[in-house]
Amino acid sequence: MTDAPHAPQPTGPQPGTEPRRGAEPQRAAEPRPSTTRATEPRGTAERSARPPRVTAHGGGIWSIPVPIPDNPLGHTLVYVIDTDAGPVLVDTGWDDPTSWQTLVDGLAACGTSVGSLHGVLVTHHHPDHHGLSARVREESGAWIAMHAADAAVVRRSRSSDKRQWLGYLVGKLTAAGAPEAHTAPLRAALADGSGGPLPGARAALPDREIEPNALLALEGRRLRAIWTPGHTPGHVCLHLEERHPEQRPQPGEAATDHGGGRLFSGDHLLPGISPHIGLYEDPDSDEITDPLGDYLDSLERIAGLAPAEVLPAHQYAFTGAGARVDELTSHHAERLTDLRALLAERELTPWQLAESMRWNRPWEQIPFGSRTIAVAEAEAHLRRLVKLGHAEAVPGSAPVTYRAAD
Repeated sequence: MTDAPHAPQPTGPQPGTEPRRGAEPQRAAEPRPSTTRATEPRGTAERSARPPRVTAHGGGIWSIPVPIPDNPLGHTLVYVIDTDAGPVLVDTGWDDPTSWQTLVDGLAACGTSVGSLHGVLVTHHHPDHHGLSARVREESGAWIAMHAADAAVVRRSRSSDKRQWLGYLVGKLTAAGAPEAHTAPLRAALADGSGGPLPGARAALPDREIEPNALLALEGRRLRAIWTPGHTPGHVCLHLEERHPEQRPQPGEAATDHGGGRLFSGDHLLPGISPHIGLYEDPDSDEITDPLGDYLDSLERIAGLAPAEVLPAHQYAFTGAGARVDELTSHHAERLTDLRALLAERELTPWQLAESMRWNRPWEQIPFGSRTIAVAEAEAHLRRLVKLGHAEAVPGSAPVTYRAAD
């Protein structure tokens, strides 16, 4: 229902858009010698007998596909950036023994090791991105950087109790019109009375804050943080303001022109998946947020960068960021139009609206957890419609129902 740490939002194929087919296979990078070169990560590591299929993106950038347990998306692409102070990671992957070993072996295939890491840049707090950060820091002493808004979510997850979040989730789902059959397991868990730390309590608190629009302190690299809320409140993309190694300067261009550079897009911009846009409020806050509005505004900022290549956290690297932004913008505009038409026919709760929306499978086939996520996405779109003056809550309705507005 929310971005609360008791139920992390999956980043795999959501009940929204199916992944695009026909992706080009990644090129396998040959294991590199442990000697230091200007375009390789610093440090040494023992080679695994079967190193993971890392990809060399050129210009001192590699990606390691770190598996996500029991998730149809398969893996998170963890990026390695070579810097003059040592290699820096973009995200770390899920906190799981197999995921950890894959990261270790992947770093070895890139010619470095966990102990040689200088820092970790976390695009957002979800466990398939931030999960291994604590262990990386323990093994290497590397710093961890994250946007303040997502750091606050991590802080809450470390200090909150399961019962608080279960109660909050039950209340939100009930208010959204969820049937008793859906809330019953949550109510039973709440009645059980067992508390304790949330699953996200193991996540590392960051050492540094990623400030929007600021150049990050990475020696020998020019990497700028772009705040892109929507998928989470503190999601960031990272714009590498350096010419793509396969691009040649055009006649008349200044030596400092990076030709659009490259973008580490996290989950904000994926080549064939529409990222989940749900709710991300604090249970202790009465603020009414607009995640979809935030996301659409963030897409505009990314389109304005016109990166030559996008390096996302899932699927595969791609070009044509502007066209992909247009596709995602159109997708949400169409969804808003469809929802307004449904509300013009009759008053609906968020749950009923989610049941009526078009997903990538029939509602009856959507599993329990994904239904909760689907309702959160319906609510995010409802909030956008209300803000635009196209929908309104029916006064006094319980559970709350919505109708179209003039």
